Amino acid sequence: MDRVIIALATGLYAGRLPLCPGTWGSMVAIIPWFFLRNLTLPTYLLMLVLVFVLGFFVSGSAEKLLDQEDAGPIVIDEILGMFITLACAPDHPAAWILGFLLFRVFDIIKPFPCSWFDERIHGGIGIMMDDVIAGIYALASLQLIWFAVAAFRA
Repeated sequence: MDRVIIALATGLYAGRLPLCPGTWGSMVAIIPWFFLRNLTLPTYLLMLVLVFVLGFFVSGSAEKLLDQEDAGPIVIDEILGMFITLACAPDHPAAWILGFLLFRVFDIIKPFPCSWFDERIHGGIGIMMDDVIAGIYALASLQLIWFAVAAFRA
């Protein structure tokens, strides 16, 4: 069971790749997202809830197995953050790349309340929540930027 927990928490070991595990996890997230992107909104939201619950359990367990708080190889939180970022994303590769870049920026700089969750809440909930909020910031930014560019071009 420990191997399954580590495999899920690390995004099928993407988080074990050298340098920047969060970036690798975010990149890997695009593959399943691509196949899930056309789900109806209620089904997509249900999938987000299921990934959050799964992430809560496996990230908390993985940090114990790895004997390190919010260990770098744990990237299921980045996967969920990307799924949130790309919810309702325009069907255009430029939007997907922009969403990836925006999520990475918000995940790295951790604007409030991301930083609050990152610093004060520990275990699975803390691991997941800062990326949920970064994903919401990136989602909103992506939608605003895409709308602004479309309005400018019109």
